[in-house]
Amino acid sequence: MSTTTADHGRMPRQISYIIGNEACERFSFYGMRNILVPFLISSVLLAYLPEGAARDTAAKDIFHTFVIGVYFFPLLGGWLADRFFGKYNTILWFSLVYCAGHACLAMFENNATGFYTGLFLIALGSGGIKPLVVSFCGDQFDQSNKSKARLVFDAFYWIINFGSFFASLLAPLFLRHWGPAVAFGIPGVLMFIATFVFWLGRRHYVNVPPSGNDPNGFLAVVKTALRARAPGQGRPGYVVAVLGVALAVAMLLLWALSVAGLAPSWWPDFGFVITACLALGVVIALGGWGASLQLERARGAHPDAAVDGVRAVLRILIVFALVTPFWSLFDQKASTWIIQGREMVIPHASAWWPSWLIKDAAQMQALNPLLVMLLIPFNNIVLYPLLRRMGFQVTALRRMGWGIAISGVSWIVAGALQLWLDGGQQVSLAWQSLPYLLLTFGEVLVSATALEFAYSQAPHAMKGVIMAFWYLTSTFGSLWVLLTNFGIRNEAVLGRIADTGLSENAFLMFFFAGFAFVAALAFAAYARRYPMQDNYRAAA
Repeated sequence: MSTTTADHGRMPRQISYIIGNEACERFSFYGMRNILVPFLISSVLLAYLPEGAARDTAAKDIFHTFVIGVYFFPLLGGWLADRFFGKYNTILWFSLVYCAGHACLAMFENNATGFYTGLFLIALGSGGIKPLVVSFCGDQFDQSNKSKARLVFDAFYWIINFGSFFASLLAPLFLRHWGPAVAFGIPGVLMFIATFVFWLGRRHYVNVPPSGNDPNGFLAVVKTALRARAPGQGRPGYVVAVLGVALAVAMLLLWALSVAGLAPSWWPDFGFVITACLALGVVIALGGWGASLQLERARGAHPDAAVDGVRAVLRILIVFALVTPFWSLFDQKASTWIIQGREMVIPHASAWWPSWLIKDAAQMQALNPLLVMLLIPFNNIVLYPLLRRMGFQVTALRRMGWGIAISGVSWIVAGALQLWLDGGQQVSLAWQSLPYLLLTFGEVLVSATALEFAYSQAPHAMKGVIMAFWYLTSTFGSLWVLLTNFGIRNEAVLGRIADTGLSENAFLMFFFAGFAFVAALAFAAYARRYPMQDNYRAAA
């Protein structure tokens, strides 16, 4: 496979293959994702549960468990690409796994083992390529044409939503009229096309070789810092890191004991997914904190650039952690908001409503990618230049902080609609357009900005892994949803919710809105002292 250099100052022609691949892959992913909850609610897979709240909750749990997997496996994909196989090979192989997962969904709609195997394979394949496609796109640029990269990152996010729009609009119709085999099969065909288009560009890509076992890589520097001793000083960072590993192991052991019925009564039976995610979070949080306490001890054993690079990654991880509440709100548009929409009235009698097309509450999700395609050019052409002329500096971190806060406002509006429904009123599905507009505006400020932020801030040898950590923020976003759903199954908690006079659904909507506001304040406080980096490749 050839390694070419980017044309100076020009848009690399190989970008068209990457963008084409992404458009088809996003149709594939969102096509199945956006019909997953309505399919599960009405399928034989959950027929053992009574219709209503129990089945809705089970469908939400399955959906968010799937999302956790999708955004956990980027760790594996990023590690394999950076360490062994390179981005191109890793993307291609995981794409084939992805195709196999779609085939399972289409063939095993009534078989729980086959269907859930398909979900696992899609989570593995989609997650495996997720941190690499954006990073691989960034590799096609250098210092001479990095201004074009900033345009491509926006275009990249725009094309993601182009595929998502048609998937969100059409997949519920496929499910309604032709059944799950066709509705899940069509996304599978699109994923095969995506893989083929990516393969077609193989002779044109810039292929940055994997770093291999880098003696000055992120983990190598962290290990040196934690193990190093300083005369007359203890090893507080090492103690903190070891404590994190010990707590994680203890959590997993308690989960194993709970499976055997031997766990102590004070340990909540979270299940494996929640427990494993909490254990991972503890290792990352305490391991990162411990490394930061002793990082300067790695100087001398490693080049200053490597130590500074690790310091930059640790700072980025704090930014990422503060973004996780946004994803807990955003991903529920495909679960909680669909369930709310099913309680609403579709205004077919209104002349302005496109009754010939919109026949299902799940199709309201098409508003999200449609609005993204409109808001990205609006922000870049109108809003940001206007703010600059007014004297406001529109930095990446400020955009992300405001995006988190605006997503909280969207859930205040959704909660108000739920109060309307709880009061026995007939509520038009059209009202959901307002929270979708606010949530999408928040998404553009957070997610589209973060694609460039994550790539530009990551040191060269760690770009794949840092992108994997970015996608891991969605795993923890869905973790907060699962933890909340677990918490409200407690009779005491339900009693306190009842005392507020709110329904369970309305209470949770306002709860998540408050969660976002607190996160936005914490994000703003940290962003004020974050030192921005520029880690694009040097011009060839």
